[in-house]
Amino acid sequence: MLEARDLTVSYDHRLAVADLTLALRPGGITAIIGPNGAGKSTLLRTLNGQIRQSSGAILLDGQPLERLNRRTISRRIAVVAQEAELRFPVTVLEFVLGGRFAWATNAGWGWETERDLQVADAVLRETELSDLSGRLMNELSGGERQRALMARALATEAPILLLDEPTANLDLSHQATLLTVVRNRCNRDEAAALVVTHDINLAAQFADNILLMSQGRSVHYGTPEQVLQPQILEEVFEVRVLVDAHPVTGGPRVTPLHDTYRQEKLR
Repeated sequence: MLEARDLTVSYDHRLAVADLTLALRPGGITAIIGPNGAGKSTLLRTLNGQIRQSSGAILLDGQPLERLNRRTISRRIAVVAQEAELRFPVTVLEFVLGGRFAWATNAGWGWETERDLQVADAVLRETELSDLSGRLMNELSGGERQRALMARALATEAPILLLDEPTANLDLSHQATLLTVVRNRCNRDEAAALVVTHDINLAAQFADNILLMSQGRSVHYGTPEQVLQPQILEEVFEVRVLVDAHPVTGGPRVTPLHDTYRQEKLR
């Protein structure tokens, strides 16, 4: 699948990722958490080949990523970025069909096959966007746009999903919908997902493993129960937290205690 070995990324005279090792396996979801500027998004862009590493190796199905062409990478890795640049108006359906470009056999408009349309229709239903398929992307709300980004990524049918804040701008209902879609892809199709999120409790609920980053480095890696320990979180986020058991799932639930931490710092 996808593996990083001793990965280091430096740019603008700054060390963004340092000596990081990570392996994504079929069927698993790994969440990346950490403070702003920890290197989370940089790591995702590097794993997709958008940023060149300074040292270390990235292996896709055992092959060095830099030796593979963009078309091959796009068939294996799908990305949901925080923003998508649209140079001209397109409908939601057209935008989602753009995720099929790696499978196209001819160039230009009108290349969509019956298979492409079937896949697009399926992911629009999965992300609850079928009723908006004819709407222009620039007419969507932030949450609708975020779901369209997810639908486009799913349309690639890639077995590796790199998701940068995929639940940003979504209400609780659509957060649950998208995370269920990701979990189903991993369970049903043996996909692997790497998800950057600022929501620690969401990570605790849907991730099999959590990578906690700080200043470009891996601070802790393991199951939610192993990583979401009060002393670990306080060290990285500089905030006192209460960690108890979720009343339904039994997994860790994190509540920040900002005032308590500030008072103790002032003593």
